[in-house]
Amino acid sequence: MTKILIRLATLFALAAAGVVLVPSDAHAYIGPGVGLTAVGTLVAFLGAVLFALIGFIWYPIKRLLRAIRGRNSSGDAEAEGISAS
Repeated sequence: MTKILIRLATLFALAAAGVVLVPSDAHAYIGPGVGLTAVGTLVAFLGAVLFALIGFIWYPIKRLLRAIRGRNSSGDAEAEGISAS
């Protein structure tokens, strides 16, 4: 008896999800102001993601490369008689 109830509940949940998820016509108008705002928001979001990637990924790599180059060039500077400080 409980298996039948579980199957009925599952069937009802799937049917309810199907009714909710089926799209219907909105008959809505998107004016130029809303469209430009949406495009501007999308561009700003993509720019923010790009700058976040640059800030969190590129700059630490850049510092690491400078530190590695600094160690390599400090020996060269001492060989030439120039202080590395």
